[in-house]
Amino acid sequence: MRVTIYEVGPRDGLQNESTVVPVDVKREFIGRLAAAGLTTIETTSFVHPKWVPQLADAEELLDSLSRVPGVSYPVLVPNERGLDRALERGVRDIAIFASATDTFARANLNRTLESQFEMFEPVVARALDHGMKVRAYVSMCFADPWEGPVAPAQVVEVGRHLLDLGCYELSLGDTIGVGTPAHVTALLEAFQDARTDVAQLAVHFHDTYGQALANTLTALRMGVTTFDSSAGGIGGCPFAKSATGNLATEDLVWMLDGLGIETGVDVCELASTSLWLAGKLGRPSPSRVVQALAKEL
Repeated sequence: MRVTIYEVGPRDGLQNESTVVPVDVKREFIGRLAAAGLTTIETTSFVHPKWVPQLADAEELLDSLSRVPGVSYPVLVPNERGLDRALERGVRDIAIFASATDTFARANLNRTLESQFEMFEPVVARALDHGMKVRAYVSMCFADPWEGPVAPAQVVEVGRHLLDLGCYELSLGDTIGVGTPAHVTALLEAFQDARTDVAQLAVHFHDTYGQALANTLTALRMGVTTFDSSAGGIGGCPFAKSATGNLATEDLVWMLDGLGIETGVDVCELASTSLWLAGKLGRPSPSRVVQALAKEL
C-alpha cells in the first residue's frame, strides 16, 4: 500500500512565523523537501500581503524555484485576484480555503457560511477552464472556538458543495486540534453515507492534544490515503493557545514506515532538513521523531 503526503510546511507552516523568512531559505527548504522524496509540496499563497506578510514574496519565490520532475507545487488561492496571480505564474495546482462554520467564515473570509461559495464558484470554474486542478480545504471540521462542536452533517454539506463545484479533493481540517478517533470515524462515516468516495478525502490534523497520529491511523484504517503534514511540525493554530502545530511529517512517516506503508520519503533526510530549518528559525523542532533522530544525524 502507498499513501500520498501533502506537505504544507512552506505555506501553512511558515505563514505563522512572525519574523519574515528570507526567500532563499524558503527556496532551499522546498528543494530539500523534494530531495527527501516528497512529491506534493504546497509552496506559498497568493493572499494579500497585508494579511500574511510572510508570503508577500510569492511571485519571487515561484519565479526562482527549481522544479523537480514529478513533484507538484500547489499554491493556495483565496479569491479571483489570487487566481489571476497564479495564472500569471503558470501554476497548475491550486487550493481554496473554506470553512465548515459560519463564525469562522465571517472571521477568516468576511463571508457567511453560505455566501462563501459565491466567492469560490468563479475561482473554481475559471481554474478548471484553464486546466488547473483545484483542491479544497475545509477548516473547523470537528469544533470551532466560538461555536463549539461541529455536526458532521454540516461539514458534509459544505464538503459536498465544494466537490460539486469541481474540486478533486477535500482536506478535512481539525483546525484547533480537538478531534479524537471517534470524531474522525463519525465524520468519515457521514461522508460515506453521503456517497462520497473516500479517495476524494484527505485529512489535516493539528496535534494540540496529542491526537494527530491516532486520528491519522483511524482515517487510514477507514480508507483515506492522503495526509497533510508539515516538516518538523512547524505551524500552529492562532485560535488555541495550547496548539502545538501541524502533524509533523517525520512523525507521520515514522508511523507509516512501521506499518509497512510506502511514502517514498526518506525520514532521516527529512529530519535533517527540519533540523536545518530549526536553526534558521532559531528554535528546536517540536517533532518527536526529529528530536530523537537529531542524536544520530
